[in-house]
Amino acid sequence: MELLILVLVGAVIVTAIADRRGMQPALIIVVVALAVSFIPGMPHVELESEILLTVVLPPLLYSAALGFSVPNFIRNIKPILGLGVAMVVITAFAVGWITSLVLPEFTFALALLLGAIVAPPDAVTAVAIGRKLGLPKRLMAILTGESLVNDAAALSLFAIAISQIASTHAFIENPLLLFGYNAVLGPIVGLVVGFLTLWIRRHLQNPALETVQGFVVPFAAFLAAEHIHASGVLAVVVAGFVVGSGSVHAGYQTRLQERYVWHSVDVLLEAFVFAYIGLQLRFIVEDLREARESLWHIIVASLLVLVVVLVVRPLCIFVMFGRGVVSRRLDSAVDVEVPSNPRRPAAGRSGAKPSALREKWRKRIDNRPLTWQESTVVAWTGMRGVVTLAAASGIPLTIADGSPFPERSAIQAIAFVVAVGTILIQGPTLPWLIARVHLRNEDEERYDFEQTAKAEEIVHCAADAVIDDFVHNPPAGLDEDTVAFIKETVARQSRDAEEMPDPEAHTARNDAFAALYRDVLAAQRDALVDQRDAGAVEDEAVRAMLERLDLQEAGLSARLESRL
Repeated sequence: MELLILVLVGAVIVTAIADRRGMQPALIIVVVALAVSFIPGMPHVELESEILLTVVLPPLLYSAALGFSVPNFIRNIKPILGLGVAMVVITAFAVGWITSLVLPEFTFALALLLGAIVAPPDAVTAVAIGRKLGLPKRLMAILTGESLVNDAAALSLFAIAISQIASTHAFIENPLLLFGYNAVLGPIVGLVVGFLTLWIRRHLQNPALETVQGFVVPFAAFLAAEHIHASGVLAVVVAGFVVGSGSVHAGYQTRLQERYVWHSVDVLLEAFVFAYIGLQLRFIVEDLREARESLWHIIVASLLVLVVVLVVRPLCIFVMFGRGVVSRRLDSAVDVEVPSNPRRPAAGRSGAKPSALREKWRKRIDNRPLTWQESTVVAWTGMRGVVTLAAASGIPLTIADGSPFPERSAIQAIAFVVAVGTILIQGPTLPWLIARVHLRNEDEERYDFEQTAKAEEIVHCAADAVIDDFVHNPPAGLDEDTVAFIKETVARQSRDAEEMPDPEAHTARNDAFAALYRDVLAAQRDALVDQRDAGAVEDEAVRAMLERLDLQEAGLSARLESRL
């Protein structure tokens, strides 16, 4: 335990130094940890794969899902599923096929197991870099959505391969039925846990307890799903979606606390994971020697698998999305009407009129192909992380008859090289690539500005309605001058909360001001949520405006409470 705490403290220190010097924390942590692993007398920092999967992975997934809107996920469902499911399967089988050819001792099942381990990218680093460099919202949504889906696909393949190699009996023998069971039951568990969480919160009415309860949600969803042999990853993601969508009805303190608390948890867990990855190098080499594996043979195989992983993703992405370049050139050659919403392009002309339900879903899905600049960036965001590490550690020691699991140390070594190699190669080059391809999209920026303006108009109209009602029905005991003063002050503060009158006592004027201001904020939130649910304004703009309103109410509460 003392060693784990020391690793965590060291990772946080390295993160702080890297941030201060403008470097990438993940990259620096891995390099430092690699060097530290060779210090004489350095003990082996080893965690069970169950710890990584049940303690580290669920909070990271839940935090990402909590801040990721369901409409945004649905809007980008095509590239998310293409990258999160199809790309994982293609990468796993490509690695399996190449490995079985160059390593005769690897059966195809062993090679496919290795492919499942190295297939899922960890988008944590890519998203962090993209956020810092200002990636377009659509790319951020695609990368985040991919990271929420691909782990479930990879772990399902991993479980199927393990059952075949170890001759163990899976919960469902048919691989396709097992995958379908995971994909259906996991989200159902997540829905149940998510709605149960919202129901409990409505009865707690305590921001501190609600935040503490939030820490339990990812672990409860993961363990409940795994208990019935469903996908714990999908359960956590869906629970995060449900709780995140329902948070608009929670108190402002709960939203603010969760936002900053989960950000801190992300930083802490990510720093620990990258430090843990780097510290394994020396001990993986020792395991290979104990297993009497040829070190150079494993190095060559590891580099080959690394090359396959680095090459397969760009090839598949340009096959999947490269048709967009041809499509846009054809559109430029003919007269194509430009839609007002760049995220929902007009459907092509066709003879059959779609049904109302189909038309409704068609409007929600963004059918635009990625540009070549966007495809290039997505193609190079394939850094591996916690799932690769946990899956490699989770290979059993023995198979059903008690004999050692074949090529276990070799698979773990190759997976380690792939994880570290992608971090060291793609990590430092991704910012350079993003800066060179010029991703700015004026139509997208204009649309985001319009959505922000629409959200501001909604909250201003809601505020005006509450203020007008106050003027026409003022509280008893207030003269016209006081009513006019409160009206002007609240109207100004509802638009700009930087200059807040500081009440000195519990006077009728101050109490009326506080009550009216809170009524205005409540009406603004209700109007935003109603317009979002009606499809009049995008979810991202609503969430951004809700954060502004939360900060305004926090400032009001702090000033009103400071006098006590």
